[in-house]
Amino acid sequence: MLIAVITVSDRCSQGQMTDTAGPAVAAMLQRVWPQAELRTELLPDNEDRIAALLAHLCSQGAALVLTVGGTGLGPRDRTPEATRKVIDREAPGLAEAMRANGARQNVYAWLSRGVAGLRGASLIVNLPGSRRGAEESLAGILTLLRHALDVAQGGQTHP
Repeated sequence: MLIAVITVSDRCSQGQMTDTAGPAVAAMLQRVWPQAELRTELLPDNEDRIAALLAHLCSQGAALVLTVGGTGLGPRDRTPEATRKVIDREAPGLAEAMRANGARQNVYAWLSRGVAGLRGASLIVNLPGSRRGAEESLAGILTLLRHALDVAQGGQTHP
């Protein structure tokens, strides 16, 4: 199974900051799916480049693509818009679950605009850009992801 983690950050992509959120998310995924092929990417906040990479990874057969960053209210935060350009169907419950789980720890989690959805059989999920926010968001949906990936690939329909 191919899983991809894309960090979206102008400052990290320019070497002004070190990406800690993307590697933390990758480590969490590696613990859950140790046999998976894990790819990581680092992009600036550029809607067209994000959309192109999402589409490319899905065409390469990625079962799961997680983005980290670009989900806030800042003028360059465009990851949800890029994701909506490429998905066929939204999975709003995943985004709602992430925000609800995060808000138990930090009220600002409600400001995340992250979305989740399918492009074919590939599931794309937007996580916040902070390490803590990304980890809490992913932790809130890990159990759901196992089932979602199985169903998206044509597997069982009930847990």
